[in-house]
Amino acid sequence: MQLFKALTPVTVLSFDLDDTLYDNKPVIAAAELAMLQALAQQVPETTKLDSEFWWQQRLQLAKTNPAIRHDIGHWRLLGIQAGLVSLGLKQDAAADIAAMAYNAFLAERTRISLTPEVIRLLSALAQRYKLIAITNGNACIHKMGIGALFEFSLQAGPDGRMKPYADLFLAAANRLQVQPKQILHVGDSHRADVMGALNAGCQAAWLDHHQTDIAVLPHIRLTDVQQLIVLL
Repeated sequence: MQLFKALTPVTVLSFDLDDTLYDNKPVIAAAELAMLQALAQQVPETTKLDSEFWWQQRLQLAKTNPAIRHDIGHWRLLGIQAGLVSLGLKQDAAADIAAMAYNAFLAERTRISLTPEVIRLLSALAQRYKLIAITNGNACIHKMGIGALFEFSLQAGPDGRMKPYADLFLAAANRLQVQPKQILHVGDSHRADVMGALNAGCQAAWLDHHQTDIAVLPHIRLTDVQQLIVLL
């Protein structure tokens, strides 16, 4: 762990979820597979298509409506629907099948198991700090079994623009009735988590998985989330 800036008093620990508390790559891979399998059952011709096809549908939507990126769940849903329409389905049928396929995706997307070590760490931290989650994704703290340890979770889209915009951090501070500087946000993305926290006036702990060089320093640089134990 490296300390770049002296921490001022912290009362709230904010956690990113994906790739901070768990490895998100296998989660997304399983969710993508579930989506493709669900689509294949309803529209056999989609078996010739892979995730790249559906990603391109989303990119096309974002070109005409950039703000759609802030709600990745809705963006994915509309991307599936657009792809089905491009295959010749009518809008109503495409909407129904897209909803079914997205639900299959989301069921796997929210099937996340945390290690006992991470749960013990969060449990210990929750004895001293208020814990919240701020995520650009759509993982669910309750489905992963840690909801009781957290005050709440804020998600890009329903709760504001995605990080690094300051929306979610400021909404959290307002909801908790604290100053942003009392929040230490922990996340793996320098752009989303570090810049987002700093943009909002929060403090930042960067979980640097890849030992990357950066121009804007967080308050703390971590190589393992377990290093947060020093906050106790």
